[in-house]
Amino acid sequence: MRPLQDPAPDLPPETERDAATKAAVLAAAERLFAMRGLRCVSVRDITAEAGVNLASVNYHFGSKDALVFEIFRRRTAELSRDRARMLHEAISRHDGKPPVREILAALMEPPLRWSNPANVRRIAMQFIIRARSEGSDAVREIIRTDVSHLRPFAEALMTALPHLPPEEVYWRLHFTLGMIHNNRFAEFDRLHALSDGITRDSDVDALLKRMLDFAEAGFLH
Repeated sequence: MRPLQDPAPDLPPETERDAATKAAVLAAAERLFAMRGLRCVSVRDITAEAGVNLASVNYHFGSKDALVFEIFRRRTAELSRDRARMLHEAISRHDGKPPVREILAALMEPPLRWSNPANVRRIAMQFIIRARSEGSDAVREIIRTDVSHLRPFAEALMTALPHLPPEEVYWRLHFTLGMIHNNRFAEFDRLHALSDGITRDSDVDALLKRMLDFAEAGFLH
């Protein structure tokens, strides 16, 4: 009888290999979707970019749409955590009643900084933007119905603005979110053309200040 041989020590367990393959697929897919758009990227493109077997997407995620949904779920959860942390810090600083500007900063600053071309999360933000406009029914449904990450902001604004009816707070928050979703570095060329170049500005802090000035005025006046 041949003696049993120990497995090669440099060969990782199957679960580790699976995790590494899954991570490679997620990273490659997010990058390609962000750069080219969801419809222009095939499963073959993703696996070639990731350097993995063609069947890896279906094996780990079930389908291309499920892969898009998984990346969207992960990235939006990460963005929501950044926002929630900033809001919690503002609430703590002001004994539970932060001013409107700090509430809005917690909502606006994370996605704005993620969108900065110099930020490593720029690809993630670009993917989120693509998924919001090009995603599957599952992505659109979660955008339409999952508002749990926004409720703390609405509640904080109502606390800060007790004279405003709740309906008014919700509407003004809705308009603010529209400004956030349409204020992308990739779309500034249109603004620069309209202004004949005088709006050219890559300073994130200056842009954030302008956005906060505008949104704050919308709530206070």
